[in-house]
Amino acid sequence: MESRRDRLRAATVREIGQTARRILVEQGADAVTLRAIAREMGMTAPALYRYFGSHGELLRHLVGELFTELTAALRAGLADVPPGDMSGKFLTAAREFRGWSLAHPGEYTLLFGVPVRGAEEVDFAEECAREFAGTFMALFLDLWHKHPFPVPPDEEIDPALREQLRDYRERALGTCLPLGMIQLFLQCWVRLRAPSAWRSSGTSTSPCPIPSRCSS
Repeated sequence: MESRRDRLRAATVREIGQTARRILVEQGADAVTLRAIAREMGMTAPALYRYFGSHGELLRHLVGELFTELTAALRAGLADVPPGDMSGKFLTAAREFRGWSLAHPGEYTLLFGVPVRGAEEVDFAEECAREFAGTFMALFLDLWHKHPFPVPPDEEIDPALREQLRDYRERALGTCLPLGMIQLFLQCWVRLRAPSAWRSSGTSTSPCPIPSRCSS
């Protein structure tokens, strides 16, 4: 059974996260500092180190919580779509993602904008990001198994990109999927998460970068 001390600690961690998010929304990512959070909570900045070892650890915790919330929103929407309706699944996932992002621009910027210093390490935040991206990868895999589509063979992919894709497959996916399929998924993913995609029906011909911060 969880002790009273553990419950109090968990409640304080939640309050720190809520305060950090409020500052993020009202003032932007650069304003989310330990000093600012402590001031809002009536604490001293050193007292926060009992809960988070550094500013970067706090930011990664916030990033992880936001990804978890976004993933839950996607999955809740997908739960209402019939299993065999692939078009409905993709449309629902995209709409849920778009709706959450437009309703939470500050949070979206923290997750998908320019990386915030101190939030790049691999830990809770990256695990939550993989869960989020995995929601779309699962849809992509389902589509590929139900309606196989051609993908470029490994030897036709640029060697530098091929190595990145192979590393991503081994590190993040742990599967034997064709590299061409992973490349196509990432191209679609980058297009989906770009704000310009919400306003334009044009297509991009730029090469697909491997997302390094969010592992997605």
